[in-house]
Amino acid sequence: MFSIEGVRSIWRTLGPDLARDIALVCLADSLVGLSFGAITLTSGLPLWLPVLLSVVVFAGAAQFMFVGLVTSGGNPIAAIVAALLLNARYVPFGFTVADLLGGRWASRLFGTHLAIDETVAFALAQSDRERRRAAYWVCGVGLFVTWNLGVIAGAAVGTAVGDTAVLGLDAVLPAVLLALVLPSLRNADTRRAVLIGVVVALGAAPFVPAGLPMLLGLVGVVATLRRGGAESAEERGPVPTDQAPALTDQEDGTPC
Repeated sequence: MFSIEGVRSIWRTLGPDLARDIALVCLADSLVGLSFGAITLTSGLPLWLPVLLSVVVFAGAAQFMFVGLVTSGGNPIAAIVAALLLNARYVPFGFTVADLLGGRWASRLFGTHLAIDETVAFALAQSDRERRRAAYWVCGVGLFVTWNLGVIAGAAVGTAVGDTAVLGLDAVLPAVLLALVLPSLRNADTRRAVLIGVVVALGAAPFVPAGLPMLLGLVGVVATLRRGGAESAEERGPVPTDQAPALTDQEDGTPC
């Protein structure tokens, strides 16, 4: 699988442009991983935690959210629930890339673990199955390796520096979360959900424990889904009476 000829075949399938794009994404994610490792260590959490999260969870937004909630005094259970809800978007990803994971259970298990925003986006952007498969696996493995190396390097930086605020890394967490949200705001329903969620979360913040306001903010999603369902029903409207089958007399064929 990892022979020289196999690597050459993957390179030919990807092409230099796609390989360059994947390499740039891996580099960018390694820098975000570096900031995650540094912030986690300087927040007072143990060294093993960011490493374990990066290997087992492998979802940057959920990892940042978990650490941010815990270090701000939030309940760890609430932090786990919030991270799980955030990662629920990966469920449909699995159906989308299922045909790219191979037939063996080990391949499918590891391939499912690599189903994150970047790998799925690169795969779906390709025109044929072979390029989708190559892009998915190269991007997934590349990101898994560079992300974890970045986290370890960040933890070392956090241990050596002691105060990441000197490097400005304390601003990375809100910047990363904002960058993850911004592309979705092009959709009107998403903007509505975010606005409702922000209002609810900010209103609840002075009265409930840390971490809970964000969970309460999920009512924005529920409200938007209910509104969307109601609008769809209104658009369909009532069934026209002229489409209903007319009842006729069995003998002369005249309407009853």
